[in-house]
Amino acid sequence: MKDMIFKGAATAIVTPFNRDGIDFESFSKLIEWQIGEGINAIVVCGTTGESSTMSDEEHKEAVKFVVDQVNGRVPVIAGTGSNDIAYGIELTKYACEVGADAMLVVTPYYNKATQKGLIELFTKIADASTKPIILYNVPSRTGVNLQPKTCQVLADHPNIVGLKEASGDISQIAKIAQLCGDKISIYSGNDDQIVPIMSLGGKGVISVVSNIMPRETVEICDKFFSGDVSGSLDLQLKLLPLINSLFTEVNPIPVKAAVSAMGYCEDILRLPLTSMEDENKENMISLMKEQGIQLR
Repeated sequence: MKDMIFKGAATAIVTPFNRDGIDFESFSKLIEWQIGEGINAIVVCGTTGESSTMSDEEHKEAVKFVVDQVNGRVPVIAGTGSNDIAYGIELTKYACEVGADAMLVVTPYYNKATQKGLIELFTKIADASTKPIILYNVPSRTGVNLQPKTCQVLADHPNIVGLKEASGDISQIAKIAQLCGDKISIYSGNDDQIVPIMSLGGKGVISVVSNIMPRETVEICDKFFSGDVSGSLDLQLKLLPLINSLFTEVNPIPVKAAVSAMGYCEDILRLPLTSMEDENKENMISLMKEQGIQLR
C-alpha cells in the first residue's frame, strides 16, 4: 500500500480576503484555530479557497504562507489543478519547492477531456511532481467525470496516492474501491457522505463543514476508525442539517459567511460569487447556534 497523506479530516480551507487581497492576519488565526481543534490536514487553494479567482502571485503566496504557518504540524495539501497543463505543472513544481506535502489536482474544467486525455494530463503532472498527488473528481463543477477504470490506470502511478471523490455517486465510488484496492486512498469530497465512503474503505474526508466544526468532523472519522460506527453515524446525522445549509448556495458562499460570523475573516468573496442571501444565511446561523458554535 502507498503511504497515506492523512487519515481523518482535512479542511478545504477558505481564503480570507480584505479589500487589498489576501488577509494573511486572519488566515493565520484561522489556521491556528484549525490546528488547535485537532484537524488532520489542511487543503489550501482548493475550490473552497476560491483559487479560480486568485492571481498567479496570490495562489503561490497562499500556498507558501500556509506551508510556513503550519510548519509541519499537519500535512498541507496544495490545490494545483488547472485546465491548462503547463500552468498546472508550474503550480505543482512551485508547491513542491516551498514544502507542500501533497497536491490536490482537479479534473480539467471547461475542456471536458476524454478519459484518455485525463490519463495523459494527470500522468504528466504526476511525473513533474516530487510530492504525492491526490486526484479530485467533482463533475458538477468541471463537466467531466473521472471514471473507475481511469482511476485504476492512474492508481498504478507511484506519485498518485489519493482521490477526493465528490461525484456523489456511491456506486461509482464502490467500483473505484474495488478496482484500485490499496493503491489509492479515497476521501469523501461531500460532507454528507463521510460515513458511507469510509464504509467502502475510504480514509476520511476533505471537508467544507470542518471550516466551522473541525473537532466534530475529525470525531466522525475517529469514531468510525476506532470501531464506533454507530457513534460516527450519529454525529454525521446530527451535523446533516448544518451541512446541507452550507450548500444552499454554491460553495464557498455559505461557508465564507459562516466563518465570518465566527469572527475569523470578513465576508468578502470575489465575483462571480456574491454574499449569501439573507434568508439562507439566517437559517444557517440558526443551525450554527443549535450546534453550539460561538459567534462573534
